[in-house]
Amino acid sequence: MARKIAAIANNDQIKDQVFSELQALIEESEKLLNDSASLVGEEAETLRAQVSLKLRQAREAASQVRAKAQPVVDATQDYIGGHPWQTVAVSAGFGLVIGLLLGRRY
Repeated sequence: MARKIAAIANNDQIKDQVFSELQALIEESEKLLNDSASLVGEEAETLRAQVSLKLRQAREAASQVRAKAQPVVDATQDYIGGHPWQTVAVSAGFGLVIGLLLGRRY
């Protein structure tokens, strides 16, 4: 049980890191695009180099996150593979609860 809780916490941390990295990439890309409106020649080349660098950094960050998330994915697959009926029962239970909650609203 403790292993599952640690895996969930680690997974949440990874998701938060990915979203913050993507948000930073979007903000910097928007800034660069706004700055590029009046650029011509050498300034445009410098801007392209900056955008290329940021995209390379984003790819590297995504690779790092994927590497960190892989053990969580493997642990989840191992658990599901080792306990298929428990997984089906829990999924059915969640589906039932969600169905009941949605049915009450209407």
